[in-house]
Amino acid sequence: MKKFGPLVRFLGLGTGLYLLWYFLYEFWLKDHTGLDEWMVRHLILWTDHALSLFGYELWTDVNDVAGNFVGIANGHPLEVGAPCDGIVLLALFSCFIIAFPGNLKHKLWYLPAGLIAIHLINVFRIFCLSLIIHYKPSALDFNHDYTFTILVYGFIFLLWYMWINRFSPSFE
Repeated sequence: MKKFGPLVRFLGLGTGLYLLWYFLYEFWLKDHTGLDEWMVRHLILWTDHALSLFGYELWTDVNDVAGNFVGIANGHPLEVGAPCDGIVLLALFSCFIIAFPGNLKHKLWYLPAGLIAIHLINVFRIFCLSLIIHYKPSALDFNHDYTFTILVYGFIFLLWYMWINRFSPSFE
């Protein structure tokens, strides 16, 4: 039974941290801070920068009433909303790393590096979706719902896998 101690600790701590995050987000952060809006605007600005680096003329409208859009001029705009900002994924990643056994010294660098990497892959996702909606709008829904969901979640699982195999002691 002692063998299951670290596993039970991880599951309990991870679940507790996520529930704490969930209630904090749902009942305070979402309505009383501009966290989602800031993140969406940040994603749009980074996507705009990436598109302009590749020579695209930009179409951007950041407007609280009409929504938050990014895209290539003379094309269909892509709306970026709060569900797309990646905050929940950042929280899931954080809860996992904090709860899973490992050296605090490694957690102090791995956690921010992972959060930055996840944010950058989200920028890449929005960049690609901007290209897709410009060149082949009919392919947007499939790529949004499947291709990039698999890519982003797969990337997060890879980060977790790397943490488990390189920086965490086993449960033995």
